[in-house]
Amino acid sequence: MDILIKKAKLQEGQELKDIAIKDGKIVAIENNIESDAARVIEANGKVLIPGLIESHIHLDKALIADRLPNKSGTLQEALSVTAQLKPTFTREDIIDRAERTLEMLIMNGVTNIRTHSEFDPSQGMTGFEVVMGLKEKYKDLVDMQVVAFPQEGILKAPGTEEMMYKAMEMGADVVGGIPYNDTPWDKHIDLVFEIAKKYNKPIDFHQDFKDDADGITIEYVCDKTIAEGFVGRVSVGHLTALGALPKERLEPIIKKMAEAQINVMSLPATDLHLGGRHDEYNVRRTLTPVRALRDGGVNMCIATNNIRNPFTPYGTGDVIQTAMLAIPAAHLGGAADLPTVLPMITTNPAKALGLDDYGIEVGKKANLVLLDTESVTNAVIDLPIRLFVIKSGKVTVETTKTVKINR
Repeated sequence: MDILIKKAKLQEGQELKDIAIKDGKIVAIENNIESDAARVIEANGKVLIPGLIESHIHLDKALIADRLPNKSGTLQEALSVTAQLKPTFTREDIIDRAERTLEMLIMNGVTNIRTHSEFDPSQGMTGFEVVMGLKEKYKDLVDMQVVAFPQEGILKAPGTEEMMYKAMEMGADVVGGIPYNDTPWDKHIDLVFEIAKKYNKPIDFHQDFKDDADGITIEYVCDKTIAEGFVGRVSVGHLTALGALPKERLEPIIKKMAEAQINVMSLPATDLHLGGRHDEYNVRRTLTPVRALRDGGVNMCIATNNIRNPFTPYGTGDVIQTAMLAIPAAHLGGAADLPTVLPMITTNPAKALGLDDYGIEVGKKANLVLLDTESVTNAVIDLPIRLFVIKSGKVTVETTKTVKINR
């Protein structure tokens, strides 16, 4: 064996397991494995989970919060400030910031990333080219899916449609869209589906990112998903406008989303920061209704979105910390709710990203994280240190700690 992990906790109430890894795959999971291994890791009852998944992030515009601050904290100013900054980004600048962000994610146990990489006529394809290069450069540390993302719209920014096709020809993994920032929005959605069909790629929309529910387009996306044969292959981020809908209006939308198997990435760090800025009292949380969507059969994920930029002026690259933020904000701390949170940063986004080789099962890729906690139930709220990160059967991150209380 290449690696043998001894006495790890995989499930609450289950006997501790040994996990054997060879040639990048999990080859055995048993109560006791007696075998030689190049590396033995003594888990001593610590929790072992599949690699964490960052399912919605923007590497190319991370770490720019100090350059031109978003003083109002609104989405409108975040869009405006970022649009002003993008033409100033050099290739070297994007590489530096994206690499620093990637290393933050990797150190925190992320083994799979879906990153939205944008382009428009004012900044060209530089950022997209950089991210595609980093996908190859960091492949031994993290698996990346790159979304061709038209942040400034497609139809209202002439030349962007051609850039969308160019990005797909350059190897983009996913077709992105942002209907709330383009007009007409239905033609924007139609074009995204047209491109996705041409290249047989999944779709990921920035969707209905607003405090109120006027003019939402998620129902159109659902209908289009079913009509075009894309059931299960469409994801949406934000979707905050659904939080403003009464139950009788929300329930049929959730039913339609479940039928279309739409994946939802809730982005609490950004949405809590930008949302409700014009509310003078009873300020709304402005999150997508996570519990209602989950209970309605929608595949719910939690992701970071941005790190230290005008949209989100904080962040450490720790998706467990983001999930912890979602627990009080989305009322996920109840005894029945808490166990559903860890899957929102592991198995649920794996489904959304179409990762067939994911999970702690024999034959699956050995992407694993050993957490410094002995409780699967509390694996998020303990905010545990990532003791070991294993990517494709190789130890990529090791963390040691020394704690001393002086009395």
